[in-house]
Amino acid sequence: MAKKKIKDIVEEMLSGFLADHELELFNLEYVKEGKARILRVYIDKPLAEDGAEQYVSIDECELVSRYLSDRLDEEDAIEENYTLEVSSPGIDRPLLKEQDFVRYAGRPVDVRLYKPLDGKKQFSADLTGLRDGIVLLKDEEGNDLEIPRDAISKISLAVIF
Repeated sequence: MAKKKIKDIVEEMLSGFLADHELELFNLEYVKEGKARILRVYIDKPLAEDGAEQYVSIDECELVSRYLSDRLDEEDAIEENYTLEVSSPGIDRPLLKEQDFVRYAGRPVDVRLYKPLDGKKQFSADLTGLRDGIVLLKDEEGNDLEIPRDAISKISLAVIF
């Protein structure tokens, strides 16, 4: 079965269940690592009504894992052996969707580029938004940066202790 089709099947299986439990599908991967196949499901919670961040619990990961495992077995949706992993995106979550750039505007991010900008391929900045495929940032000196999204290999929330 093609990876795309498996991802579509899993998304369909999860959509109603996640909504019923006030969860969201953050990302889904079906990958081969060495000889093993891994189905990784990342779940998230929407912002609270007051705009506060909510976090996924271990119990919620377990709930989704048990549900999805049972459904995949019932449907026999994946013919080959695989390992199912369900987790949250973590505090250093990557920004993948357009809505992530809106949700986390004003937050510090770590940016990795494919090609150096001013001699650097990695740097930290504050995310100010996304406009027409351009990521808007403010660097540590307060300069505004505009970087095409396709020039960024990875952008994730910075972890600050």
